Amino acid sequence: MEELRPGEAERLVFGHTGRSPLFQNLLLLLWTLLSCGLGVTAQGPGEWTPWGSWTRCSSSCGRGVSVRSRHCIRFPGEELCWGDSHEYRLCQLPDCPPEAMPFRDLQCALYNGRPVLGTQKTYQWVPFHGAPNQCDLNCLAEGHAFYHSFGRVLDGTPCSPGAQGLCVAGRCLKAGCDGVLGSGVLEDRCGLCGGANDSCLFVQRVFRDAGAFAGYWNVTLIPVGARHIRVAQRSRNHLALMGGDGRYVLNGNWAVSPPGTYEAAGTHVVYTRASGPEETLQAAGPTSQDLLLQVLLQEPNPGVQFEFWLPQERYGPFQAQAQALGWPLRQPQPREVEPQSPESPAGPARVPTLAPDPCPPCPDTRGRAHRLLHYCGSDFVPRVL
Repeated sequence: MEELRPGEAERLVFGHTGRSPLFQNLLLLLWTLLSCGLGVTAQGPGEWTPWGSWTRCSSSCGRGVSVRSRHCIRFPGEELCWGDSHEYRLCQLPDCPPEAMPFRDLQCALYNGRPVLGTQKTYQWVPFHGAPNQCDLNCLAEGHAFYHSFGRVLDGTPCSPGAQGLCVAGRCLKAGCDGVLGSGVLEDRCGLCGGANDSCLFVQRVFRDAGAFAGYWNVTLIPVGARHIRVAQRSRNHLALMGGDGRYVLNGNWAVSPPGTYEAAGTHVVYTRASGPEETLQAAGPTSQDLLLQVLLQEPNPGVQFEFWLPQERYGPFQAQAQALGWPLRQPQPREVEPQSPESPAGPARVPTLAPDPCPPCPDTRGRAHRLLHYCGSDFVPRVL
């Protein structure tokens, strides 16, 4: 029989089209045999088949996992395909009823009354969380001082009580923002999954107005949509926060609020005040309405630092509203540094000084008048007399 050259063998095998899957498999087998017999060496990795469908959730309530798979097709001599053959994603179902047995407890209970450890003695088993591998089914024998590992827990079992991670194939994995377990994909500062912080702007300022009298002074408007808000000051003064309805969230009406977590504008505001003079406000956001940040001055203001991230499309309205209120948006400089010319701003965090305050100066009153609010135009945000 005349020996086929490699190129002729390829044309012989792959020149046929429109054949049944069985015939194609026979052709693939023939090509494999010819390749081995002729010493043809394939190069590079194999190729993946398309991903299959996601399976049903591993749990009937609460959190669980769903899996999809793909297969690597490679010729002899080719490397293995790069990547994973299985992918797991988080599936979130309605919460389990309070009386439902936790998933790990249920797996341990399956061995109740069954002989283990090579004896006929039986035990009642409950989860044991002190073992090294938290994705093994480690169960403690009730009334005894030992535990036994029954292998891996089922996929979708929480790694530990209250933990965010789930066990998958014996490993504890956390879901990325894309919902895929172990992907490691995070939200950027703009709230975009896997983003690069380029869809929002970083606002960072220092409010250095010394204040002419004791009382509430406006620091900044924190607009709707703001994320990763942080405010800090070090003095005997106090930060104050007012909602869009004109009501104080904390430290309002000359009363100092205790440290803690407060609900405001659809987010949690964490207020801390250490034994020293430092105060901080932090909130993840995004805010669902405007917030007004103020400082209650009792002594000269050493500076209130604040920062947040704002979607690009909201930055223009924020500038316009701040301009209507007469608040400068230029980044203040340290006192010993000559301020930059307003004609040469450096990025979105440094904006030229805007028009003067359209409101006339408030009268210099005393006593109760310090607490009165003056509204500028149609804006809801108050200015203190």
